[in-house]
Amino acid sequence: MDEIDVPSHFMCPISLQLMRDPVTVATGITYDRENIERWLFSCKNNTCPFTKQVLVDTDLTPNHTLRRLIQAWCIVNACHGVERIPTPKPPVDKAQIIKLLNDAIKFPQMQLKCLQRLRSIAFESDRNKKCLEAAGAVEFLASIIKKDESAVIEVVLEDGSREFTRASDEALSILYQLETSEAALKSLVSSNYGFIESLVHVLKCGNDQSRAYAAMLLKSIFQVADPIQLINASPELFTEIVHVLRDGISQQASKAALKLLVELCPWGRNRIKAVVAGASHVLIEHLLDTSEKRTCELILVVLDQLCSCAEGRAELLKHGAGLAIVSKKILRVSQVGTDRAVKILASVSKFSATSRVLQEMLQVGVVSKLCLVLQVDSSKKTKEKTREILNLHSRVWKNPSCIPARLLSSYPSS
Repeated sequence: MDEIDVPSHFMCPISLQLMRDPVTVATGITYDRENIERWLFSCKNNTCPFTKQVLVDTDLTPNHTLRRLIQAWCIVNACHGVERIPTPKPPVDKAQIIKLLNDAIKFPQMQLKCLQRLRSIAFESDRNKKCLEAAGAVEFLASIIKKDESAVIEVVLEDGSREFTRASDEALSILYQLETSEAALKSLVSSNYGFIESLVHVLKCGNDQSRAYAAMLLKSIFQVADPIQLINASPELFTEIVHVLRDGISQQASKAALKLLVELCPWGRNRIKAVVAGASHVLIEHLLDTSEKRTCELILVVLDQLCSCAEGRAELLKHGAGLAIVSKKILRVSQVGTDRAVKILASVSKFSATSRVLQEMLQVGVVSKLCLVLQVDSSKKTKEKTREILNLHSRVWKNPSCIPARLLSSYPSS
């Protein structure tokens, strides 16, 4: 396109480019639809970018008059290489989605076609995802997951390829992709008795992709759950979370499972449920195999929570590499990792310090690492906790040949 002055009112205030689908927000300012939808729905802002006013209503009204003026201007300036913008396709609205859902509920044979359409709508834009949520698609998808529908549906993937999947698996995939709001998640759990159990069933019996989606959805649900729901988490849930970690389905699924444990373990008897499910052993195995910072931090947070109960400490000590790997991660992950690892060792040394355990801590280098913590730059609280551990067992640990002289010099005096 040749150099040509574009009228300022034809340009989007966000991109400063010629608008292709102008829409007006509640403040009266017009933006290009793609840009304002990204601002509102992808970036999760609630203000008008130009006026900074809060938008109580995020409805976007097509500015047909301005769009026709822009199209006419494009035609007039075609000789300068300006291409006429096409008339945009009207976006899907709430009423259309409600009709689609009602038809699928009324005529079950239309359910598969409805799922295909819902996927297509969801992938078009973040604005459509919010529209689907507002129209009740979340509850509809949850009902299919709860029924565990086994009908097979052909799905067109983002890359254009096709695959066949069960209706319940497709519903779960769409529900995860919707990025449901906190309010909708709370409403979903409170109004759909047994939905959490349905997701646990998917963790137990689903394919790897569905298990990953279920784990990530459960993480989002329990992050907004009320205390009663957290306390009443079933032992089977902990068993399946541990199996997700053990099986290593994907990095996303593993992190979701770890975050689930972080959310659940502080409540009621959940720490014991996690220990009984075998969490301690699986977490230590993961800690041995990973050096990724955030994963290590999450594992150490959960182990710290589990070691606050006798059963958790017993399982840590039962694993041949438990003490050694926790000690190894001190000063190698992050300040958060170091703080948590020291807290784990403090729990063991205070409540589970048999003569065998104290000797093992000496032999695998725990005591040497604690002395090193006192020599380097670490948090005040961590250093205080470290001194407490060393002072507590100074009669056993001080002056042994297992501690290098350069570290022994920092051993605190009683």
